[in-house]
Amino acid sequence: MPSPFFAHSNARAIRFRSIPKATLALSFFAAAHGALATPQPLTLGEAQQRAVTRSRQLGVQDQAITAANEMAVAAAQRPDPVLKIGIDNLPVSGSERLSLGSDFMTMRRIGVSQELTRADKLHWRSARYQIEGDKALAQKDMALAAIQRDAAVAWLEVFYTEQMASVVSTQATISRQEIEAAEAAYRGGRGTSADILAARSALLALDDRTSEVQRRQRVAHTMLSRWTGEETSVAGGPDIDHIRLDPASLDTDLAHHPEIAVLNKQEDIAQADANLARANQHTDWSVEVAFQQRGSAYSNMVSVGLSVPLQWDRKNRQDRDLTAKLALVEQAKAERDEMLREHVAETRSKIIAWQSGRERIARYTRESLPLATERRQAVLAAYRGGKATLADVLAARRGEVEIHLQALEVELDTARVWAQLNFLFPEGGTAQHSATTNDQESK
Repeated sequence: MPSPFFAHSNARAIRFRSIPKATLALSFFAAAHGALATPQPLTLGEAQQRAVTRSRQLGVQDQAITAANEMAVAAAQRPDPVLKIGIDNLPVSGSERLSLGSDFMTMRRIGVSQELTRADKLHWRSARYQIEGDKALAQKDMALAAIQRDAAVAWLEVFYTEQMASVVSTQATISRQEIEAAEAAYRGGRGTSADILAARSALLALDDRTSEVQRRQRVAHTMLSRWTGEETSVAGGPDIDHIRLDPASLDTDLAHHPEIAVLNKQEDIAQADANLARANQHTDWSVEVAFQQRGSAYSNMVSVGLSVPLQWDRKNRQDRDLTAKLALVEQAKAERDEMLREHVAETRSKIIAWQSGRERIARYTRESLPLATERRQAVLAAYRGGKATLADVLAARRGEVEIHLQALEVELDTARVWAQLNFLFPEGGTAQHSATTNDQESK
């Protein structure tokens, strides 16, 4: 009589051979396609590159630059000539009423008028739009830095919340094992019901912490997918021990910050408006040439004219306009200087916070975490020797988890500050600065 095992194996083999080859091929293809379609973990640099590629803000600034450059060319041109057509001295009464050729004064006129705009006015009108283009370019650098910074912060949130989730998940598994051990000890007469209740309470508290960490993890993935276009995991660890700034030359470096560059261009625009207002104190002449046709019995005529605006109230118009524009120049300078001082103070404060965060991380790594581990091991050894309760073991383990999560929180806060400092200037932008990555100088 054949063995049931071999009979079952033979039936499986028959069923396998009965499956069509095309079905098997489709199954293997679907599995391979699913494996290929799985999003690959992103490094910090890859996430930033994808965020820059997907951004529409940079395209907006490119269009603004193009528009300003086109307007600069148009503003440098003189106004279009004006074609003038009319009838002069047409009779409206008498026997020659509405006759074009009877009266010697009646003329059909066609002419052209051209404003002779001064060259300095054309220059400053064009220069203003050229500076607008430079301002849009600085705004593009500012947008690029913001994209890289925000994408980095989103990536760091995912990186550290995943580590937090791993910590609480591991501890939840251990807590379930402790509940099983407490129940087994109780059934064997070596434990108490209080130990079981304590273990279950510890698991409930840990489950609540797990829910909070998972919420943060989902939010972090949502924010990262806003930049990358899909929800994915992250790979690699950030090097938050170095920044691209030198505190010794911070004032000089921040003078080239994109936001300060935008204010510099705003000052240049105000100065161009002031120069244009100064040029408007001189009038533009207009010249006109006209051909006048009269009746067949009379000779035709040509007229030439010159128009000159009269600045009869210059002190209340042109002079006041220039004064207003000069005041806007001073306003732009003051705003730029105030913004630079604010940036320098904020950046120095962030550098202090980053350095303090690194010191706290080192303290957690060298002292707090090893001490919590040793305490948990000591309490566990005492419990095995009958000198401690299960509640003491659970409290020690809960303390170790809290210390580990606190260390990750400190590292996340430090990483956020690092991202704000390291991507203060855009990578690949037009802004130039003399920042260095020397950690000793940063200290």
